[in-house]
Amino acid sequence: MTRGGPARRSAYPRGGAARRSAYPRGGAARRCAYPHGRAGRRAARLGAYGLLVLFGAVSLLPLLWTAVAASRTTTRLAATPPPFRFGRNLPRNLEIAWTEAGLGEALANTALVAGAVALGTVVCSTLAGFAFAKLRFRFKGPLLLLVAGTMLIPPQLGVVPLYLLVARLRWTDELQAVILPSLVSAFGVFFMRQHLRRALPSELLEAARVDGAGLGRTLWHVVLPAARPAMAVLAMLSFVAAWNDFFWPVLALTQTGNPTVQVALTGLGRGHVPDQSVVMAGALLGTLPLLVVLALFGRHIVGGVMRGAVKG
Repeated sequence: MTRGGPARRSAYPRGGAARRSAYPRGGAARRCAYPHGRAGRRAARLGAYGLLVLFGAVSLLPLLWTAVAASRTTTRLAATPPPFRFGRNLPRNLEIAWTEAGLGEALANTALVAGAVALGTVVCSTLAGFAFAKLRFRFKGPLLLLVAGTMLIPPQLGVVPLYLLVARLRWTDELQAVILPSLVSAFGVFFMRQHLRRALPSELLEAARVDGAGLGRTLWHVVLPAARPAMAVLAMLSFVAAWNDFFWPVLALTQTGNPTVQVALTGLGRGHVPDQSVVMAGALLGTLPLLVVLALFGRHIVGGVMRGAVKG
């Protein structure tokens, strides 16, 4: 084995030409990665944006059809081919739907129910998720399996005992009958537990304990900042789910008492010949608040999720 200088130089070339050949970083490397250069990158970016616009347009088609149907008459909707342009009856149909269904009170009730459910779900799920993620207590594993297993049970199986309990408490046709059963969700507990396991290091909790912070102070100053992105996502999901909930509110509430939007809209579809254009107008009125909430807070929620993902 030769150990001289020429052998070493031939085995480990360190010259400029060797480095350039082994690690090409110049324009040639970029041209190899992007064969068409700047034009190729621009075409790829335009293609990605084009796909996003296409999927967005397809997602907006049901909302667009609802608005078109709400601006027409039932006779025109039953014609062939159906209309694809806006008509002139939208203000009239919106007024009829607002008056007949009492959507003013229904929207207020729904906003109260959805806000209370979102707040309660976020608080309870965050506390339970933190306990399952970072605290030590007996039967922790079996309890977590029990909570996760409740997601496999169809909610329709608990309707009869839940209705009997609500009737015994005399909560029928009251908003608490819709709010209290939805304050805690197994999905929310599992979701927050998974997020806090990744986003909250155990060393940070140990440091807070060494500094003399109690459990309450640790929750407020350590756990909540780390859980804020997931809490925002869970709040949005819970708000939308509570707003769109139909099965349990239509059993626990009536149209003449304290109806939510979904319960109030059931009155528009009754009769021998329902006015489909008025029904579509009512559905449009019930959907607009969700679009406003998404437009106002959607970017902040996505930004919070991205910050939490990068922060870890």
